[in-house]
Amino acid sequence: MHSTISPFRIEIPERDLSDLHDRLARTRWPDELPDAGWDYGVPLQTVQDLAAQWQSAFDWRAWEARLNALPQYTTVIDGQLIHFLHIESPEPNAIPLVLTHGWPGSVLEFLDVIGPLSDPAAHGGDPADAFHLVIPSIPGFGFSGPTSERGWHVERIAAAWTTLMTRLGYERFGVQGGDWGMGISRLAAVAAPKQVIGAHLNYLVTPPQEPLPDLSAEDRARITQIERYLAEPSGHMRLQATRPQTLAFGLTDSPAGQLAWIAEKVLTWADPATPISTDWLLANVSLYWLTRTAASSARLYRESVGKQRLVTTGDVPIGVAVFPHDLVRPVRALAEPYNRITHWTEMPRGGHFAALEAPELLVPDIRDFFRPLRNSVSASTADALLTASGGGNRL
Repeated sequence: MHSTISPFRIEIPERDLSDLHDRLARTRWPDELPDAGWDYGVPLQTVQDLAAQWQSAFDWRAWEARLNALPQYTTVIDGQLIHFLHIESPEPNAIPLVLTHGWPGSVLEFLDVIGPLSDPAAHGGDPADAFHLVIPSIPGFGFSGPTSERGWHVERIAAAWTTLMTRLGYERFGVQGGDWGMGISRLAAVAAPKQVIGAHLNYLVTPPQEPLPDLSAEDRARITQIERYLAEPSGHMRLQATRPQTLAFGLTDSPAGQLAWIAEKVLTWADPATPISTDWLLANVSLYWLTRTAASSARLYRESVGKQRLVTTGDVPIGVAVFPHDLVRPVRALAEPYNRITHWTEMPRGGHFAALEAPELLVPDIRDFFRPLRNSVSASTADALLTASGGGNRL
């Protein structure tokens, strides 16, 4: 089995950046109905303003340098190249934690939580809450893309994460994620309950089950929202789950098209009170554009949507952080039959991109959830982590 782990450095050719700027300068803009606003999708002026900044003011090299300042690696798992960040904590008793993004996100979502989670002492926290962080790019996304065969669905990705952690020498570990990262994290707990010590989720869909338990008015409002979401899935979900290849021609050939497709979701799924920076948005869109992964990232929907079953996570502890402006908000009474809920937090603000929008809320919640689970990391694993951290010879 090919198990080599290789250091990785991002080096986008200058010709690719020049091509991007040239294409943006020659964008053929669509028409728009007067006073359409957001009723038909992202407004023309919004995309034109973003494109102008992308072309003239955005600095990809600054983001490239920021990522290259972090330890990055690649390895091949089940025939697929996997890119990941691996940040080892200076604390010898830190526990391993996998952070998984979703669509239309990337590993860039987690930049602001890396320091506080891996080195809490340097960020005003308790060193006993430290984590070794593994932050993979989902197969088909960014530098883990493109995929080259069918079948890269969430179950297969969850299995790949278990292989990755074993390959890194982590016998037991935690998982965390939202969006697709939620599904992958839950399925890792299902597939490897002896290895996954707990799963922290910042997104969870709880389909209504009959008969419904007695619920509060708030929970019934959430069920109505969930039923609407499941009955009328967003346009991006329908298209990417049915015709990802057709869609990809436009997104791969037109940077304005790729920008509009992602910007609409980022701008509408975030909490309006905590807007996401334009610079981050352009960096994230650039990552999709420069790696040409519009098609392969969309294929995750084709491989997974409608094929998932409602599974129980068994005895693995589950923590849930509910952000009020997320796409849906889960109902605890509906989540508990399928999850061993040991931690549940209703957040005061934030939306779908929790690590990006509200790192100061997400980080302490992750710490709180995993704190009582730290003793479940075996002594042998702790010894291995101590050796790896002190010896500096891992990888």
